[in-house]
Amino acid sequence: MTEWKEYKLGEIVTFQRGHDLPKDKMIDGGIPVAGSNGIIGYHNQFTKEGPGVTIGRSGNIGIPHYYPNAYWAHNTVLYIVDFKGNDAKFMYYLLKTFDFTQLNTGSAVPSLNRNHIHELPVSIPDVSTQRRIASILSSLDDKIDLLHRENATLEQMAETLFRQWFVVEAKEEWEEGTIVDLVEFNPTRKLVKGTVAPFLEMSNLSTSTYSPTYWYDRAYDSGSKFENGDTLLARITPCLENGKTAYVDFLCDNQVGWGSTEFIVMHSKLRLHPFFTYVIAKYQDFRDFAESCMSGSSGRQRVDVDNLKQYSMAVPDQSTVELFNNRIENIVSKMHNNNNQIRTLIETRDGLLPRLMGGEVKL
Repeated sequence: MTEWKEYKLGEIVTFQRGHDLPKDKMIDGGIPVAGSNGIIGYHNQFTKEGPGVTIGRSGNIGIPHYYPNAYWAHNTVLYIVDFKGNDAKFMYYLLKTFDFTQLNTGSAVPSLNRNHIHELPVSIPDVSTQRRIASILSSLDDKIDLLHRENATLEQMAETLFRQWFVVEAKEEWEEGTIVDLVEFNPTRKLVKGTVAPFLEMSNLSTSTYSPTYWYDRAYDSGSKFENGDTLLARITPCLENGKTAYVDFLCDNQVGWGSTEFIVMHSKLRLHPFFTYVIAKYQDFRDFAESCMSGSSGRQRVDVDNLKQYSMAVPDQSTVELFNNRIENIVSKMHNNNNQIRTLIETRDGLLPRLMGGEVKL
């Protein structure tokens, strides 16, 4: 039976604070710059060869990220400079089991001190067992990543279809109009106050996947309400919350979910497939227009929806709508199936993680 030994975290790895690198000083050379939320840019130099592990030091604290190759550790992270003979991937998964927010030393901005985390008690097995555990969890993450990449390709196909049919080859006989001819903004969705319903945090929207993978039940108070087939668009700066957009396909039939008041809820009209609106919301020209519709104080500007409704679009004929719907449905169906697999794999991985890291599972 494998023996697990007790240590302090600083006895099995050594963390160091990252290094300052402003955006305007980054010279793209293909080296990822590791920030507290993951990759924030690329540079032509690195601070550490791979494999490497970072955790958020400032802002979004404690979230681990793994880098297989060389990277630049930004000053918003702590990064491991010495694994002391331990497996890097195992350490990444081990760090995912900690709640580092309890060690926050900041006030206005959350902050993490490496001296504090070095004192945390940990229990780890020998290196060969570490590698077996990391291999099990990595195999699940690899499958999740593959499905995400497949969905990214399918999403690009949908965007190409939209641009080809509704931008490049828009027919001259189509009537000139605005986006409100094709999309309904903030449609009426009924949810009684106090009703427990799926709640979606703005932070759980991603720029890398079309639909969120995590939400939780919460009693409705006030906020944006949505149903399956709706598109959610962040309406706040910076840059529309860094590009966060989501297509709602995770609710049960006839179920209403809710989330931040900072969501703009959009839904297709003219019997267009609901995913049509998601593709519009991701279309760069539309996003640029949305940013031009910002109003309010410079610190927290928001999109003025009334101005957004003036975005020009030609109104397609019904035959084009039907052809587009048939093509897009095949794409969306594959994406939906992939997303269901992703959620199942995430549940499996997250269920295994604490058991493997606690030595409860025999290998």
